Amino acid sequence: MSLGTDPIRILAADDHPLLRDGIASVIAAQTDMRLVAEAANGREAIERFREQVPDVTLMDLQMPGISGIEAIAAIRSEFTQARIVVLTTYEGDVQALQAFKAGASGYVLKSMVRKELLETIRAVHRGQRRIPPTIAAEMAAHFADDVLSARELEVLRLAAAGGANKTIGEKLGIAEDTVKTHMRSVLAKLDANDRTHAVAIAARRGIIRL
Repeated sequence: MSLGTDPIRILAADDHPLLRDGIASVIAAQTDMRLVAEAANGREAIERFREQVPDVTLMDLQMPGISGIEAIAAIRSEFTQARIVVLTTYEGDVQALQAFKAGASGYVLKSMVRKELLETIRAVHRGQRRIPPTIAAEMAAHFADDVLSARELEVLRLAAAGGANKTIGEKLGIAEDTVKTHMRSVLAKLDANDRTHAVAIAARRGIIRL
């Protein structure tokens, strides 16, 4: 990793070539940064990191194969000082929490890349953490919330796919009444009015992906 006045060496991992091109263009205009590698999926991100050991890695969360969060965890398990900035379109507090637990140091929404990316890279390179105020507020607001159990997540995902209670029960091998019990718990934990509302809340917060 670079020291002193050397340019910040950056790896960009995203499965959209146009976004990578945009990032490359922004970084190319900076005298204190240099893009040293690109990756189109999580597995490539891990491989490119091992090859280059960049100062800062930009990591998309939604990539084919190994997800961004899995790639972050894998890199940090091998390189404990790795500094990683998440790039995502999702503002969900649950997804952000997962990313930081995996080892991310910064979080940038793709809609704010041109405004926030460069200063976030510099801050993370200095050893700081950066997270958008809106996401930080969401994380704080839901800090004490009960976490959905694995079974409740299964029920909610199947409900999001349009499954009725009976169908969900058949797929999971549980009674329809048990499905109803799980759904009541989901509604209570998410403070939702009905299953449609619960799905919308869960998708917004990054608990499930539609």
